[in-house]
Amino acid sequence: MSPQSRHPVSELYRRTAERAAEAVITSYSTSFGLATKLLGRSHRQHIRNIYALVRIADEIVDGLAAEAGLAEVEQREMFEQFAAATHAALRSGISDNLIIHAFARTARSAGICAELIDPFFASMRTDLEPAVSGPGAEPDAGSRPDRGSGEDGRRDVRRFDAQAHADYVYGSAEVVGLMCLKVFLIDCDRTPAEVERLEHGARQLGAAFQNVNFLRDLADDHQRLGRSYLTSRDRLTEAEKAAWVATIRQQLAASHDAIAGLPKDARTAVRCAGALFTALNDRIAATPVEDLYRHRVRVPNAVKARLAAQALMTTAREGRE
Repeated sequence: MSPQSRHPVSELYRRTAERAAEAVITSYSTSFGLATKLLGRSHRQHIRNIYALVRIADEIVDGLAAEAGLAEVEQREMFEQFAAATHAALRSGISDNLIIHAFARTARSAGICAELIDPFFASMRTDLEPAVSGPGAEPDAGSRPDRGSGEDGRRDVRRFDAQAHADYVYGSAEVVGLMCLKVFLIDCDRTPAEVERLEHGARQLGAAFQNVNFLRDLADDHQRLGRSYLTSRDRLTEAEKAAWVATIRQQLAASHDAIAGLPKDARTAVRCAGALFTALNDRIAATPVEDLYRHRVRVPNAVKARLAAQALMTTAREGRE
């Protein structure tokens, strides 16, 4: 087959992979789905490709493999195959997995390499570590999550101390923010000092998103997955919840300071995402922690639409870049 006849096939495959990535973000997150619609055309698909890869990896470790009846060793094998396929696609530029193929195109275009990808997969591996059952299990002394019995005696809960939490959030969220930043800066000239400021903002925004998600998902993380990301105790206290809400507000404020340095066609989307998670954090702040262990807090669609409109107006007032 000639190169000319192969080209349309590769283009069709690329478009199909991109539609698959778009389907992932549309199905899994109304908030991020809305925010990506506000991106410029040069960035929109790349961000969807990143989201799709990290979401599928997260699904593998958060129950997809387990609910299919795979044993723990098979779950780890499935995850490692996904990680290995991602690295292979970065080298070759192609994958028979549509989501990985879409991500590899983005990674190669934006210069996303193992420095960011490896910490992400390392954090995901943490979620595959089995809980250690039995009475009298002692918390780990170091930075690794404790995998002992829960204080309520009903199940085993893996608890994260401060260092384990920081390591996990860096790999699971901050590097994702840095991946997105690399996309935004394709063909952009920024000084080293400007890039450093933008990287700090991207990490802070990623951490804020992850910490809000931890608070929002307390019920599912505790009851279904047996994880306690925000405290070395089995359950979060009201005081600890308030402290995390305050930390998230600081992280969101730090990320907001960097938005002006982004290309204009990325600012609206980033502002919108930050506003959505600010609204979610505020609703969590007003919700008793025991209620968070029973149900998810959500931001109504009407509020999301209003925040998106405000982000659009704010960016429009800035004029040309």
